[in-house]
Amino acid sequence: MIVITGATGRLGRLAVEHLIARSVPPSGIAVAVRDPARAADLAARGVDVREGDYDRPETLRTAFAGADKLLLVSANAPDNALRIAQHTNAIAAAEAAEVRHVVYTSIVEADTNPLSLAVVHKATEQAIRATGITSTFLRNGWYFENYTAGLPAAVERGGIVGTAADGRIAAASIADFAEAAAVVLSTDGHEGRAYELTGDAAWTLADLAAEASRQSGTPVAYTDVDADRLTGILTEAGLPAGLVDLLVDAEIHTRGGALGTVTSDLRALLGRPTTTVAEAVAEALKN
Repeated sequence: MIVITGATGRLGRLAVEHLIARSVPPSGIAVAVRDPARAADLAARGVDVREGDYDRPETLRTAFAGADKLLLVSANAPDNALRIAQHTNAIAAAEAAEVRHVVYTSIVEADTNPLSLAVVHKATEQAIRATGITSTFLRNGWYFENYTAGLPAAVERGGIVGTAADGRIAAASIADFAEAAAVVLSTDGHEGRAYELTGDAAWTLADLAAEASRQSGTPVAYTDVDADRLTGILTEAGLPAGLVDLLVDAEIHTRGGALGTVTSDLRALLGRPTTTVAEAVAEALKN
């Protein structure tokens, strides 16, 4: 049995879809979700939908029961301390449920990455190793969607604002990362591996603006501002404070190359090229 957490989020949901596309029968998949009603369509397709809430440890051991492989999708709580506590709950439940193999969605270069978010992933990797459970770490780079979700609005106003300067970003799409997870979950030989998963090429926010301008036919400029100004802009846009801090911190460290390393691990797992900037922009602007 393959158990997937966070299956009502985009990464977890797409991982389920890719498993089914890879001929894993729905009856061999279970999802651990906070609100089972939100996964009713998966239940209708034969997936075993179980209640599993990182904040309610008593639900997790049952949710993880019978798991040969568990995809532990990292939490999106508003601060690092809460994320670590949630992951600790999940790891303890996996150990109690005698899960045989944990696949964890970490962050690229987790051991040395300077992003504040990396603290969570490094601690979680260490906690998983300490259990002795066989594991695989999917060290995901940044998602294209972190930038392209707001691209239609950026085209309307004619500009992208950030504080990454000319720092490069080796991003890939959520679908790329989800497919890689499905590959690892449905094939053998990944035990003890830590995959550094990035896009095939690194780009700058100025590159993203230029591609958005090319495809939309509307001039789109990249404007670099200081961190305080970006914090104010994102706050005024209504983003939660925790998310604002995470995004600004990531852009500050992007300047120093924290997200710019390119590896071949993701391409190798997928057996195809990763999503390009042009493809990501086209997807964001198609509606």
